[in-house]
Amino acid sequence: MKRWNGWGNVSTDYPVPPSALEYLTKRLGQLTPVPDAAKETVLAAVGGSRLPAHPLVDVSAGERLMHARGQSMHDWVDLRYGRVNSFPDGVAFPETDEDVRGLLKYARDAGAQVIPYGGGTSVVGHITPCPNDRPVLSLSLEKMTRLLDLDETSRLANFQAGVAGPQLEEQLKARGYTLGHFPQSFEYSTLGGWIVTRSSGQQSYRYGKIEALFAGGLMETPRGLLEMKPVPASAAGMDVREMVLGSEGRLGVVTQAKVRVRPLPEVESFFGVFFPYWEQGSDAVREIVQSELPVSMLRLSNPLETETTLILSGKSWVGLADRGLRVIGYGDTRCLMVFGVTGSRKQFNRTRGDVAAVCRKHGGLFVGTIVGHTWENSRFLSPYLRNTLWERGVAIDTLETALPWSQVREASKAILQSIVDAMSKHNENVLAFSHLSHVYRDGASIYTTYLFRRTPDPDEMLARWQDMKHTASLTLQKYGGTITHQHGVGVDHAPYLPAEKGALGMDAMRAVIRSFDPDGMMNPGKLV
Repeated sequence: MKRWNGWGNVSTDYPVPPSALEYLTKRLGQLTPVPDAAKETVLAAVGGSRLPAHPLVDVSAGERLMHARGQSMHDWVDLRYGRVNSFPDGVAFPETDEDVRGLLKYARDAGAQVIPYGGGTSVVGHITPCPNDRPVLSLSLEKMTRLLDLDETSRLANFQAGVAGPQLEEQLKARGYTLGHFPQSFEYSTLGGWIVTRSSGQQSYRYGKIEALFAGGLMETPRGLLEMKPVPASAAGMDVREMVLGSEGRLGVVTQAKVRVRPLPEVESFFGVFFPYWEQGSDAVREIVQSELPVSMLRLSNPLETETTLILSGKSWVGLADRGLRVIGYGDTRCLMVFGVTGSRKQFNRTRGDVAAVCRKHGGLFVGTIVGHTWENSRFLSPYLRNTLWERGVAIDTLETALPWSQVREASKAILQSIVDAMSKHNENVLAFSHLSHVYRDGASIYTTYLFRRTPDPDEMLARWQDMKHTASLTLQKYGGTITHQHGVGVDHAPYLPAEKGALGMDAMRAVIRSFDPDGMMNPGKLV
């Protein structure tokens, strides 16, 4: 059963060892749990539905609450503090493209707005209903999960777009294939959601971001069906498929997606390397990617993330490893790199050796698979840590960008400092750290995580969070970074989008939205 006010399944937990709580208390100050609002209290605020009856639409308070919020900080505060002030008026569960088409007509006739709903994993407010006088229909694709066709000659798989990551990979694995798209939200996020938010998987260096995997498909819009033919390449004008990528539900509902798949790899493993300093590690990462060594992923944690991640893992070997690394000169400034090798057995050993050689050149210490396997085993469990820490008085949020290599070092320090400085104005500490991931020949993504103490007053807590988010967003844009590398725009990033796209670019995006949705019924208030 899915949690109503947090991340993931109620039966899955990520325990925090006592040593980790001691570490966080030392870093942040005394931790004080804040009781959550009872589900019954929030359900009582749902109110009556403004939608007419429809056989595919559930207007029960329970379903409307489950589809009222995602995973953004605003969403968590609304749910945990009992401040939910807007709900969808009903939740639709189509099973076919025809159902979706009929539901869009139903919504138009009812004067309703429509929020396409995939897995509810958005961290920037994509699925939060904006309070208004029009009824809101949440259109869930959770029943549209089938593999419709697999063209093994072309290696194209056609899926219904509501398929979640595990469902997608299970169906492909049975046929000997994989898509290879593994975002941290893999357990619940969906193919359609990946497409309309331009998602990145953890092994995007091998498999590509979703825009490289999305070959074509179908989208039901207020003006009719849009078909995107899956040609391998085209010079026929502007790419309509690119308009759908990153459209965040503003144009319509993606119902089918043809994606480029690969045979399952013969072998895959993940390895750890420690560097004495961040600069040495980032130089090694850049050389690996610019030399085009065929790794499947690279992730370099800064010193504070390296320390915090190992402590929070609670693994018995961490203390022994710490002492051993210090003896040989890898002290407080050490950084951990995790890299993956995926593919044929013939290529595997050569790639591992080539990467290890580059790392040694830059002072890296190759430590084998124990750290890599620890990361692999927790790669989809780590979001559950947010539940555990929240209940002990600690909030967690993230932000991410991508920018050229020439700006990476300076920007990575400035972003963290901006978060610390913003929280210092509130006389509070914050634990902020980052890693490089999703690397490219010309640059890298900087992914920042920050932990801070919860407060009994939700407005005070949101004010602190907003100060950190705003200051960091301005800082990353100052260094030429994008406002979001993989989480989309939604509501949280919308204020910063004009600075990235420019006035003419924003006008063009609005014009595209009006062309597909002239009445403004599709996910209003998001993206632009």
